[in-house]
Amino acid sequence: MTTLISIGTLAKRSGVKASALRFYESKGLISSLRSNGQTRQFPREVLRRVAFIRVAQNVGLSLEDIAAALASLPQQRTPTPEDWAQLSESWRPMLQARIDALTALQTQLDSCIGCGCLSLQKCSLYNSDDQARHLGSGPRFLLGDSAADLALKE
Repeated sequence: MTTLISIGTLAKRSGVKASALRFYESKGLISSLRSNGQTRQFPREVLRRVAFIRVAQNVGLSLEDIAAALASLPQQRTPTPEDWAQLSESWRPMLQARIDALTALQTQLDSCIGCGCLSLQKCSLYNSDDQARHLGSGPRFLLGDSAADLALKE
């Protein structure tokens, strides 16, 4: 027989607020049973599933990515260590792409510090091809201009 725990117990043991648990449930990431009094009761193994969700979020996965990963498991089971190894391997290219993008941003940011963006016409972060120079000086997109404004100028 499966041991059931209340949403309060699940929140306390997982460190995740009850409102977040209800949200996870609404997204199909976890599921509960209803008691005779209509209170949520979760199988104890949902603790591991919530831990999986939180770790996946911490490495930058969206809830959609997490839902897809959980849906790929047989019978919607809680991920095993073997499942985690397989899933995490499939996420490596996406995580590496994010690391590469952040590293490039960091490099650009380092070269930008102290540049006086409010007076520059060209900014590698916000005006990388210097197309917004036609709209005026400074960080045009931060000042409220958009790509549509740029199209009107051409």
